[in-house]
Amino acid sequence: MLATRLAKSVLIVCLLSTSVCAKDTKPEVDADGTVTSPAARFPFSVYASPQALQRFRQIFDEARAAPPLGGPIEASRKFYGDINDARAERMQKLYPVEIKASKIGGVGVDVITPAGNAVDKKRVLINLHGGAFLWGAGSGGLVEAIPVASLSRIKVISVDYRQGPEYTFPAASEDVENVYRALLRHHRAQDIGIYGCSAGGVLTAEAIAWIASQSLPTPGAIGIFCAGVVDMGGDSAYISPLLMGDPVPVDPLQLGMLPYFKGADMKDPLVMPGSSPAALAKFPPTLLISGTRDFALSALLRSNELLSEAGVATELHVWEGMWHSFFSDPELPESKAAYAVMARFFERELGRPAHGPNRKPRP
Repeated sequence: MLATRLAKSVLIVCLLSTSVCAKDTKPEVDADGTVTSPAARFPFSVYASPQALQRFRQIFDEARAAPPLGGPIEASRKFYGDINDARAERMQKLYPVEIKASKIGGVGVDVITPAGNAVDKKRVLINLHGGAFLWGAGSGGLVEAIPVASLSRIKVISVDYRQGPEYTFPAASEDVENVYRALLRHHRAQDIGIYGCSAGGVLTAEAIAWIASQSLPTPGAIGIFCAGVVDMGGDSAYISPLLMGDPVPVDPLQLGMLPYFKGADMKDPLVMPGSSPAALAKFPPTLLISGTRDFALSALLRSNELLSEAGVATELHVWEGMWHSFFSDPELPESKAAYAVMARFFERELGRPAHGPNRKPRP
């Protein structure tokens, strides 16, 4: 839905027509491979949970109520902040943690510590929240951090990195570097993990390229969720809006359209690590998560291919019927399954010897 709202204009084209169409209509395929269908219907996936179906219906009301992008940023931050505040409150009831606002490396953070005594004190995770590099600070980060901290028993540092429109690239990468440098004073690099969803997933990839450019040791493992090391594109950029009940954009969302990337060279490996096999070869084991209705799915799948070609150990999970950042809703069975995957991955990968081309995830 974000891709659609950011597009300058929309036109219903390129409709996938693998479902039931009107009897007197047939899809047409142009010379460039564009498929146009006058009519199509897409039932919700039979493999998704009943809870997901109920939530899927609610998404449309939220989308209609969202303030227009391009308007006052305060309105968008309040709108999504209210949604994330409610989610974080529900999360805390399901996943007990302690939350403390702090500063690390001069950067504002929230420190999320698992409740109880059985806390892993050697390892630590850095969470980079989503929100189009425009919103998501505070409760947006808590939504992504609370369940992972609780299940993994690993402390999570959620970073309030600088965003647009007030700041531009590489401000967020610099903030992640400062937090990472501070953590290196007390933790080995292989005991530190970084992860994020949507804009946070993009920033996770950028942070690894940035950290390597600063001659810092690479963290032990990372998670890129609902994002990729390449720009948005591919089939999902067109199919996802359709499956989510939105008009299909003439052109998909590109990161360069976001205020944060104003003036940035989108071919720079520090902005788009997927443009450089050499940059990707420095990545640690990477967990990739998305859903079949996520507009970023194609970018994530392409990222998995590029990382594998660069010799990086990857683990890929795609949930049927799920949309962009689906695991932000804690009650969904699919969300709980995703949290478990995240926790297991970091429990397994952090603390192992330095990564390399021959290093594979443990079974």
